[in-house]
Amino acid sequence: MAGPFKQSALSVKIGILWGALFPSILFIVIVPNMHGRSILNTPPADAIMFGLYLITALILGALFILYIDRAWDRLQVKIRMQGISDKFQWESEKLQQITNVVPLNIIEFDDNGYVTALNEYMLNLIQRHFPQLTREILLSQPALPIFRECMDQTTLDQLEGIRGNRQRSNAKIRVNSMTYHIFTAPLEHESGVPGGVIMIIQDLTEEEKMRSELDNVERLSLVGQMAAGITHEIRNPMAVVRGFLQLMREKSPEDLHSYYHIVLVELDRANSIINDFLSLAQTRVSEKELALLQGIMEELTPLIWADANLRGQSVELKLSPSMPPLQLNVREIKQLILNLARNGMEAMDAKGVLTLAACEHEDTVLLIVTDTGSGIPESQLSQLFTPFFTTKSQGTGLGLPLCLSIAERHNGSIRVESEEGAGTSIIVTFPVESRAGAVRKPVYM
Repeated sequence: MAGPFKQSALSVKIGILWGALFPSILFIVIVPNMHGRSILNTPPADAIMFGLYLITALILGALFILYIDRAWDRLQVKIRMQGISDKFQWESEKLQQITNVVPLNIIEFDDNGYVTALNEYMLNLIQRHFPQLTREILLSQPALPIFRECMDQTTLDQLEGIRGNRQRSNAKIRVNSMTYHIFTAPLEHESGVPGGVIMIIQDLTEEEKMRSELDNVERLSLVGQMAAGITHEIRNPMAVVRGFLQLMREKSPEDLHSYYHIVLVELDRANSIINDFLSLAQTRVSEKELALLQGIMEELTPLIWADANLRGQSVELKLSPSMPPLQLNVREIKQLILNLARNGMEAMDAKGVLTLAACEHEDTVLLIVTDTGSGIPESQLSQLFTPFFTTKSQGTGLGLPLCLSIAERHNGSIRVESEEGAGTSIIVTFPVESRAGAVRKPVYM
């Protein structure tokens, strides 16, 4: 009866126990006291004692069953609770591992602004801007007072407004040069009581940069389409007009020559703009040869000096004597240097100093063009290489994009360092090819 006994209710278990114990106890109690007498002749005192014994045994048995049953239930509950606790702990650890692996920056705040949880991506993001902050510091006090020491008030107020929003929201903020998209959602208990805010932060810096580069590509594509359409349609008539103007100037009085000169200069300027369009729209692979950058710069120096003398400016040349040769398209590099030099001279007044320098830095060669002009506002630095953006009254906005295009065709890059009132430096970086392959005698020694 062990199987049915274990599966029965408490009252049935007691009944089974009584059914099993009663005849046994009755037999055990009565038989040794019979002494050959009939059970009907048992003295009343003995009968009462026998009855009390039986009742006590049955009651104690029932209590014993009750105790064991409840103890067993508590043991089972404890085992189940331990299993639930272990499962909950494992699910919590698994959820933490998932949030640490998911490439999202996740942070959770309570209603008082304390950080209650954050994943590894979020911790790395915070330490990117605030290296001194650890997980223990972030979890020990309200977060915003910690950030107040490292963040401007405008961004801090914006972040506080986002955190305090009790509804789902999306916002974009900038911290230094980084751009972040922030999604927030309220957390609530089953009873509807607010339980804090979860914040998911996505780094959009590269995406914004890519979007800007795609915009530049679209502009360059537009320039290419325009250049392809106007090359023959405009340059040929302009050449004819210029030729006839020169003939007319030869047959005109001296006092009209200045007017012809103005018209010819403007025609030449229009032709140079068309050449910039064509250069900027060039998509073919540059034909390169092994050459020394310092040799190209020394060849161009007289031309740059002559231009600077007309402006009342001076030129300084600083070349390292031991730079390695590079794979260069000499014609394009000349155009790059002349464009940068003329930009620098146009940014300076008389007595300004233009410095052309070239040196080797690690596995690269640097071309540095520095002027002593008024500098460029920081708000305009990010737009300098955007086609058609210019700070000059007579500029076309194609010079620097053309320089960038040439540098990129040489697997190089350009960066600008400028301080208002102190001048501007444009640094062009060229990668050094494998020295093992540079055995041919370079041109421009």
